Amino acid sequence: MKSSLHFTIVFALLSGFAHAQSPNATIAGRVLDPSSAVLSDAKVEAINLYTNIHYAGQTNREGAFVIPSLPPGPYRIEVSKSGFKTAVREDVVLRVQDIVALNFTLPVGSITESVTVTGGAPLVNTQDATVSTVIDRNFAENLPLNGRSFQTLIALSPGVVLTPANQADPGQFSVNGQRTGSNYFMVDGVSANIGTLPFVTLSQSASGATPGFSVTGGTNNLVSEDALQEFRIQTSTYAPEFGRTPGAQVSIVTRSGTNAFHGALFEFLRNDKLDASDWFANLSQQPKPEERINDFGGVFGGPVIKDRTFFFFSYEGQRLRLPKTSITN
Repeated sequence: MKSSLHFTIVFALLSGFAHAQSPNATIAGRVLDPSSAVLSDAKVEAINLYTNIHYAGQTNREGAFVIPSLPPGPYRIEVSKSGFKTAVREDVVLRVQDIVALNFTLPVGSITESVTVTGGAPLVNTQDATVSTVIDRNFAENLPLNGRSFQTLIALSPGVVLTPANQADPGQFSVNGQRTGSNYFMVDGVSANIGTLPFVTLSQSASGATPGFSVTGGTNNLVSEDALQEFRIQTSTYAPEFGRTPGAQVSIVTRSGTNAFHGALFEFLRNDKLDASDWFANLSQQPKPEERINDFGGVFGGPVIKDRTFFFFSYEGQRLRLPKTSITN
């Protein structure tokens, strides 16, 4: 009995810790009537437009509501109460770790009637003063990225400086003057700084080139560009829950399946047959190096049970062939 109690306490503590590092978003606000009086017990629903999953909330006696743990994505918010028309807002897009305020005023009428709220104020985080930048998959896919690594886009955030590259270091990120090893990465809320082997640590490359570590290295570099939904980099004044290291806090969210089946295949290549040879190499009759790079893979996702359970599969393979001649004594 005593050991069971200890296990329960440890499990509860770990669950609370996992929630604190969640990449999900939160919406909060108040519901009022036309006279600006608060409405208690109003039903608030956030409906994910990709999965049709409903997240329910309810206002308290002060007319306030909070719906936490919302996966990033587009939502429709519906607010209803008996004796009032239902208010609907369609244009709500939540980003990773967003905390946004949404207030509603319900007109008097039948609950079966609805009022669509459009053209409201932009979603604003009024809960903290965190300086952060969010980059989504659409933005990453439309830019040419060396090595198909989204880490190159971290340099677009304020306060980020690229350290010089050298023979032993490809160049990394320094944020607000902190050491390059002070940055902290999370993938879907799980620490991604340490690999499966204890001597392998953070892998980050400002050049976006293929990481030097194998699959035993840090998992922050193993998210394919096609499997990325979005990521947020916080550079200053972030909450204490992210205070493990003084550098940037990078939270990466991977894609999820939806109610529709979607898939894609890709192949990016470099071949010496397509490369040009410079004038000096031609003058000295030096052959072009036989460098061949193949970056290939695919993604596929969809529903297991519609509106309830989903899957998403991603694979990316990289092959590099660059023959070299070595002279030994």
